Amino acid sequence: MSHHQEAVAPVQRRLRCAIYTRKSSEEGLDMEFNSLDAQRESCEAYVASQRSEGFAAIRERYDDGGHSGGTLERPALQRLLTDVEAGLIDVIVVYKIDRLSRSLMDFAKLVEIFDRNKVTFVSVTQSFNTTTSMGRLTLNILLSFAQFEREVIGERIRDKVAASRKRGMWMGGHVPLGYDVRDRKLVVNEAEAATVRMIFERFVAIGSATTLAKALAVEGVLNK
Repeated sequence: MSHHQEAVAPVQRRLRCAIYTRKSSEEGLDMEFNSLDAQRESCEAYVASQRSEGFAAIRERYDDGGHSGGTLERPALQRLLTDVEAGLIDVIVVYKIDRLSRSLMDFAKLVEIFDRNKVTFVSVTQSFNTTTSMGRLTLNILLSFAQFEREVIGERIRDKVAASRKRGMWMGGHVPLGYDVRDRKLVVNEAEAATVRMIFERFVAIGSATTLAKALAVEGVLNK
C-alpha cells in the first residue's frame, strides 16, 4: 500500500509592524490630513506591499506631533520602546530615518535596543535593512548628515539671535520690571521705572538684598 504525501507549504511567519511618525512642530496638526497622516499612509502602503513577506501593521499608533528628533523623551517613542521590550513588535517602519532620531548617539542607543529584542528597522524612502552590515553603514552615513544638518540649523539660529540682539531687538523671555516690549524692542515704562529707582535707592541704604526683598514683599511691591 503506497502512501502519497502532499507537499506542505511553509507557514509564513507574521511580522508585526509598528509604524512610527513624528513632526517637530505642532503647526498644521489640527488639519484633517496632516504630515503625520501622510507619513503613516506611505508606511502603510509599504507594509501592504510586503504582505507576501509576512508584514502586517499593528493597530497601535505611535505618533509624536510637536516633538524634536533631537531627544528620545517623546511620549509615542517611549511607548514604542516599551512595546519593543515587551516583545510585541518585529519590525519598525518609518517614512525617513530622521523621524526616529536626528542624533547619531541616540540612534545608536535605539539600534542596540532593537538588536537586543530582534527587531528590524525599515525606512520606506531610504531602502536598507539594519540586519545587514551595509545597512548599518548606510544608517551611520545618513544619520551623520542628519546630525550635521541639525548643527548647521542650530548655528544659523544662534547667529540670527545674536544679530537681532546687536540691533537691540528683544528675543523673548520674562520682561524685566521697568520695561515694556514694543515692536520687539524694550522701551522704558515710566511708572515702573520710578519703582525700580526706588528699589535701587533702598538697596544702597539697606545694603542687603534679602532684607529689601522681604520688605518689598510685605509692602506688595512685586515684579511683573
